[in-house]
Amino acid sequence: MASSGFVQLSGALIEAMGQRMDAVKPIEEGVVLRTGDRFLYAFLEDPARVSLETVRRLFDDGGVAPVHVVVLTPGHLPLAISAEVVRRTGTLVEGPRFAELARQLGLGAMLGDAPRAAPTEARRLLPSAQQLDEVMRRARTWLDWGVPALALRFFRQASDMKPGFLPARVGVGQSLLALRLVDEADRQFDEVLKSRPEDVEARLGKAAVLGARAQPQKEVELYRTLLQEDEARTEVRAHLLAALIELGDWRGARVEVEAMLVRTPEEPQLRFLHAVALTRTGEKALGEEEREEARRLGLSFEREEVLCRHLGLPAPAPPATAPAATSPAPEGRATPSGGPARATKGPRRTSRKPAGSARRTSPVAPAKSKRANAHRKRK
Repeated sequence: MASSGFVQLSGALIEAMGQRMDAVKPIEEGVVLRTGDRFLYAFLEDPARVSLETVRRLFDDGGVAPVHVVVLTPGHLPLAISAEVVRRTGTLVEGPRFAELARQLGLGAMLGDAPRAAPTEARRLLPSAQQLDEVMRRARTWLDWGVPALALRFFRQASDMKPGFLPARVGVGQSLLALRLVDEADRQFDEVLKSRPEDVEARLGKAAVLGARAQPQKEVELYRTLLQEDEARTEVRAHLLAALIELGDWRGARVEVEAMLVRTPEEPQLRFLHAVALTRTGEKALGEEEREEARRLGLSFEREEVLCRHLGLPAPAPPATAPAATSPAPEGRATPSGGPARATKGPRRTSRKPAGSARRTSPVAPAKSKRANAHRKRK
């Protein structure tokens, strides 16, 4: 059985997240808590004692299937078991992220952390506004980290704290969509649009719902409508680019990539997408040059490998390891600092991370002229 300290921590986490517990059941590996919104939180203290059968029981707990299962553990589950959680569309919070969740909720002392000193600088916001800001920050952090189940909990907590707060309600819709609860997400976006018909985030959510319902052409049309209203909305263009890539419309994708590149020329992932678009539209030589430029600007081998896998491209050749004295490593090969792509479109689009992270962009015309000059010099 789980230790009393771990059981106390599990209950404190659920309480701090503002969850209403419908049932609590100790199990050999830890404790399982079912909440009012039919989520099942399984706190597993020792991953070494967890089996595949344990995980399978969680997804059919007493014959009443939960909407979503969230597995939380301070350690790391074996790969086969964590893969089973993901395959069954569950959420896994393990290791450092488990500790981060506890610290976010002020429960670090239960992990053995030393007490933190109170901040000395007074904030201008009222305590209630500070608390709302903190809950929204947690929600957005977990959505950015690809853990929509926890994001949903915090967005709902923010909605309870301030009923009618539209950013929180939009976040609820985005999280539901990321959890593949499409109909619930659609209703949430509709409710926001009743209050504010011009809300761009809710309209983006409606477009993502169309994509989730296998209506990609309508999804693209809605993005184009939003761009006609305001061409400066970079996040709308990023969604459109992701949708076009998913459709395989590389000519359309190239137009959008080049429009985004006009703003920021130093975004390596976007330069990589431009390279692919050039190659797919018949300009292979320019595509190869642009791919090299993306590497020069900082596209790491690991990130390039992920992008290739996502786009169905052959894996890139590993970089040659030459002696440092004769062949110094090129500058600027740092990992891109953009961080994880936001689930802007909701979870259905988790595979769109490359497109989502390609929001910071770069001018195309100067890049083309540089390539042409370099080509002439080689001749």
